[in-house]
Amino acid sequence: MNRHFEYNSVLAPFIKDFIHMKEASGCNFLRGKWILYEIDRFFQENNVADPIITRELVSQWRKTRVNDKSSTLYSKYSIIAQLAKFMSRQGQGCFIPRLPENSGSKSNFRPYIFTRNQIGRILQMSDSLRMYDRHMTNTMFCVPAILRLLYSTGLRISEALSIRNADVKFKEGYIHVRKTKNGSERIVPINDSLCEVLKQYTSYRNKMPIKQVDLPNSFFFIKSDGTYCNAQSIYKWFRRLQTESGIPYIGNHHGPRVHDLRHTFAVHSMVQMAREGRDLYSSLPIISACLGHKSLFATEQYVKLTGEMYPELVSQCSSINAFVYPMKKQTGHENRD
Repeated sequence: MNRHFEYNSVLAPFIKDFIHMKEASGCNFLRGKWILYEIDRFFQENNVADPIITRELVSQWRKTRVNDKSSTLYSKYSIIAQLAKFMSRQGQGCFIPRLPENSGSKSNFRPYIFTRNQIGRILQMSDSLRMYDRHMTNTMFCVPAILRLLYSTGLRISEALSIRNADVKFKEGYIHVRKTKNGSERIVPINDSLCEVLKQYTSYRNKMPIKQVDLPNSFFFIKSDGTYCNAQSIYKWFRRLQTESGIPYIGNHHGPRVHDLRHTFAVHSMVQMAREGRDLYSSLPIISACLGHKSLFATEQYVKLTGEMYPELVSQCSSINAFVYPMKKQTGHENRD
């Protein structure tokens, strides 16, 4: 145990086991450790002898947190409630506090999740695009492949456009993503159908009279003149395809946006794994790794979204996983992308 987290109260054995369970499940639990350290200190300073979390003790602890803002209190109550549930399952019969309202919430942001039918229409429309002018800076050529890549892998548009030829490993079935939002490189698997799409795109791209188009360090997605393909151009094509597919644009940050293909990938992947018999919560580490999130907390919003859109799948969730990865209220502070 890290020297900063030496738990010595009557709750220490339970806290250590709880942390071990969290970390074994793939959670980045550093903040939780600090919160539990505070709770452990409170139990020590108040000479609590019984290893039970009671309503009175929670109320007494709350009175000591006068300077905590609402979002901080919300996080602390969440950890206490999770520990109390864990201890109750060990036969300790603890009081499980309700989570307080978070007045620090910035918004009730909800990403737009495309239906499979909508995705099919967008991709079909992209295949029917035709060029009627000779503008060599046009990006239309790579749009069908890019949209399929975004939906199939959950890549951000900036990550997709930064891919170099050497990063695409057709034989091994993955893409090495180097330029990421979090600064951490990752490996993204590609299925057989996507692999064929990218091979077809590469074949036609290499036939164009462009110098060095197939060099390892050249960009994988390019304009007709061989220059870098920018995100704004993809946005414009996507809006056009969306309109032609009969999908209304809501606007005011509610999309649908190109970035919502990433959110849709996460939800559709969870649904597919759930229908194959996998617990929704056990899918979190897989989805999180594909999306490049630094912690599972950034990914767990998709469990809630999936549960709301497909309530029949919630019954497949393990009761143990349900409190290892509790569904949180949207606070506006989560990493949404």
